[in-house]
Amino acid sequence: MINVIGLGYIGLPTALMFARSGVKVVGTDNNKQLVNSLTEGKLTYEENGLEKLFKEAQENGIEFSTEYQRTSTYLLAVPTPYIKESKKLDPKYVISALNGVLDVCEKGATIIIESTITPGTIDRYIRPEIEKRNLVTGVDVHLVHAPERIIPGNMIYELEHNPRTIGADSREIGNEVKSLYSKFCNADIIVTDIRSAEMSKIVENTFRDVNIAFANELAKICRSDEMDIYEIIKIANMHPRVNILQPGPGVGGHCISVDPWFLVGDYPGLANLILAARKINDSMPQHVLSRIRDIMREHNIKDISKVGLYGLAYKENVDDTRESPTLQLLERMDEHLAFGVKVYDPFVKDRIVDNQFVNFKDFLNEIDILVVMVGHDHIISNIDRLKNKLILDTKKVFIEVEFSNLYYI
Repeated sequence: MINVIGLGYIGLPTALMFARSGVKVVGTDNNKQLVNSLTEGKLTYEENGLEKLFKEAQENGIEFSTEYQRTSTYLLAVPTPYIKESKKLDPKYVISALNGVLDVCEKGATIIIESTITPGTIDRYIRPEIEKRNLVTGVDVHLVHAPERIIPGNMIYELEHNPRTIGADSREIGNEVKSLYSKFCNADIIVTDIRSAEMSKIVENTFRDVNIAFANELAKICRSDEMDIYEIIKIANMHPRVNILQPGPGVGGHCISVDPWFLVGDYPGLANLILAARKINDSMPQHVLSRIRDIMREHNIKDISKVGLYGLAYKENVDDTRESPTLQLLERMDEHLAFGVKVYDPFVKDRIVDNQFVNFKDFLNEIDILVVMVGHDHIISNIDRLKNKLILDTKKVFIEVEFSNLYYI
């Protein structure tokens, strides 16, 4: 049996995937409401294919509990935030989950950590906890790091088709965990040491952050001299060895917008390019705010309440708002005492900010300027309803559409 600890965006689909594959699974979370909902057969967030996977896992007997189970295999998928002041990882949730496991686990149990952690986290924080327990209880466990590699909106496919990395102290344990994941993962599974596994995940997300920052800085340069960033990127990308990404309103989610800070915090003075990229991407909401100001001045609009932000999620076609550029932009506006901007997202049903609309028609009726922060399919399918709006398109959604009042970042 596998006891999956943490039933959020990573833990839940992973638990369901194991269960569908025939593994006995108990999912554990300290959120009683969440556990009760799952036990009653109710999912807590939307994701393509998740409902079908949930039903298949239920048919195979998956269970949910607030209690840690006594077994030989554990999978930890709990949050790993960073400390904003130091930019270092905050390991409190991983340590708490670990101690919960150590309270009940069988001797020789394997503890798989899927949570994203910085290089050396297991040596600095996890092993000392186990060593303390060894002195008292004789707990003997095997540690493995198997960093998740999925993204909201495409989780099910990526669980099955993305290559995986297994970091373990011994090749034998690593191969055992590899066999476990191969029950549902159809891609390559590499077994390596723990520190290499820790570093590889951080490097993947940092690489993407740096590349996005390059595109965003180009956008600022082109804006300053009235050049078309999209035309320039299109031409440059015709070179066979050039692949510039598209600029945007900022970087969100729990991976790209957070993980690079771990390297900045752990390697001060060395992670200079990474730090610069983080600063550029974090500055984009402010850049969007400046573009909104430019449009308001051009059209003599003085009332900020006539501005509507479309999209609260951090990426298209999901309801995940973690580190959302829109939330970052609203925070900047709050700092400048700019209140009253309208907000709408077809995927975010719960009200999480002021002036958040649940009806798209009502939202459009209240605004003159539409700021597209997220390229949901919904906005593309409603193009005909936007003809009389001033549009700031931060996501290149309407690049092929002829609007008379269309602006870019």
